[in-house]
Amino acid sequence: MTSKTLLAALILAAAPLAAQAEGDPAAGEKSFRKCSACHQVGEGAKNKVGPVLNGVVGRAAATAPEFKYSKAMAEQGEAGLVWTAETLAEFIENPKKWMPGTKMAFPGIKKPEDRADLIAYLETLSDGADTAAEAAPAAAAPAEG
Repeated sequence: MTSKTLLAALILAAAPLAAQAEGDPAAGEKSFRKCSACHQVGEGAKNKVGPVLNGVVGRAAATAPEFKYSKAMAEQGEAGLVWTAETLAEFIENPKKWMPGTKMAFPGIKKPEDRADLIAYLETLSDGADTAAEAAPAAAAPAEG
């Protein structure tokens, strides 16, 4: 094995560790309890007041099957908004401010480390969809107002 091949293998092996360093999935699973009043995850999850969040990281906004989204969310999905770790962090900090007109009544998660933990947990439910979204151009944040 050449040194270049070994270096490439080490970089590829370390990439998932770097992504998880941003948040703690176990802590995020505990934080998800706040979300579970309106959202479900896991096998057999069903839409409630909010959509199922399996696979949300890397998914286009407003595309969970059989869920009726607000007009604001549907418009953002049609405009190309994809739920990346970055866009989710912005949204869940203060949903109504970030996306006026959303039905999401949740006041938000103010601490960046708590948002990172929650997103790290959601990434574990996304079957690699987050890497596909990172390859796509990020949609601009919706304008306030």
